[in-house]
Amino acid sequence: MYFFHSNEMWNAFPDLVPGVLFAEGIDAKADTGDLIAAFSTVAQSRLDQSPEGEMPEIQAWRRAFSKMGLKPTQYRCASEALLRRFRQEKTLPRLHPLVDLCNAISIAYAIPVAVFDVAKVDGGLQVRHAAGNETYLTFGGEIEHPEPGEVIFADAADRAHARRWTNRQSGLSAVREETRSVLIIAEALHETAGSDVANLMSAIAESLSSVWRIDARSALLRRSSPRFDLR
Repeated sequence: MYFFHSNEMWNAFPDLVPGVLFAEGIDAKADTGDLIAAFSTVAQSRLDQSPEGEMPEIQAWRRAFSKMGLKPTQYRCASEALLRRFRQEKTLPRLHPLVDLCNAISIAYAIPVAVFDVAKVDGGLQVRHAAGNETYLTFGGEIEHPEPGEVIFADAADRAHARRWTNRQSGLSAVREETRSVLIIAEALHETAGSDVANLMSAIAESLSSVWRIDARSALLRRSSPRFDLR
């Protein structure tokens, strides 16, 4: 099983910094409340200084969405959507201990973080432009087909596990109570993305070690070394 970005994606976004982590042994009984509170405090401190739309991490994603032909305030990257909700409600919904933790880390760093159930992915994931024949399962159970040229996370069976890059994850590979193995992906495009994504991935790895006693495998990808093999 693998993860990588297509050459076309690297050509279009040469400043991209992806961080990837693979972990086995997840369960839904863990308590991540204290960690969530700590990362939420960091996010609130940042929001007290400036709204999410002024953060360099979010501005970089808005430029990327504009480059893809999307209205950045209509289709927001995952971290901006979470920060916006957190600013308005002072909390985020609880879904699963790992997902809740990654959401809290995402708003602390203002960087999109996606968590995929590896058991639901066929072969691996490639971030690429859609052909238009791929299938995407919504959280409501409906099947959609991404627009040709849309950036998706596609597996070997041409199933899209995310649409519009970091905007909308599929219900197919979402983390559930029975999930045991996960692929966690963080991506950034801003000036200090290299160090920030490295720190974010360390925060996730340390949290996994603390809560689940898991030694996860992780890597920062680059154009010269774009592929991560899970096993």
